[in-house]
Amino acid sequence: MRLFISFILTCIATVVIAQRLPESNTSIEAIRNTTPTLSEELEAKSLALGNAIFIRIFKEEKVLEVWIEKDESFTLFKTYEICSFSGKLGPKQKQGDMQSPEGFYFVPPSRMNPWSSYHLSFNLGYPNSYDRSHGYTGNYLMVHGRCVSIGCYAMTDEYIDEIYTLAHKALENGQQYFRVHAFPFRMTEDNMQQHHDSQWLSFWQNLKQGYDWFEEYRTPPNAEVRDGVYVFN
Repeated sequence: MRLFISFILTCIATVVIAQRLPESNTSIEAIRNTTPTLSEELEAKSLALGNAIFIRIFKEEKVLEVWIEKDESFTLFKTYEICSFSGKLGPKQKQGDMQSPEGFYFVPPSRMNPWSSYHLSFNLGYPNSYDRSHGYTGNYLMVHGRCVSIGCYAMTDEYIDEIYTLAHKALENGQQYFRVHAFPFRMTEDNMQQHHDSQWLSFWQNLKQGYDWFEEYRTPPNAEVRDGVYVFN
């Protein structure tokens, strides 16, 4: 019986690892064109294409970081300039408010969009459980190309080609989903003090707990929602 169960689990794992992600001519070409350079750049940092990834976004600094897993923690691979995001600092609250979201999101294969009208994109999964607990509304909040934003985080096509390739290869290699943590700014004590009079201070203090977790352990925490706040483990 144990051998049979082990065989079944192995088959399931093989199916998960071998899962095919959605593809289009655009994504196939982007992956083909960026793979050689990315592989060389990763190898120079003792990383590999297909390793698990983690993404952090900072609005005020207009940057998107891609971290790559190595030896059970994550190493910063590359920092990309965000071409455009809409709205101001603070969370997205309702459909049509033109705000880019802040919070803790994750992207499984089903949220990869190689057919995007904005070159390539992936869906952050807004509203998440936190957003829903506060009655926030909206949908299809993406990281995408074309450098135009109506609530999303827009990159140049060149940058989204690289980010999409890193994500696609990680998911293709067995990562079940990758986390995306979106912050208003780098949540240092100095920056928190500069924004101490904001209406979003308590929300940002909650986000800072997840930010500090990663800063200490270099692995993204699991973010759950209890009584309308994020808790981390």
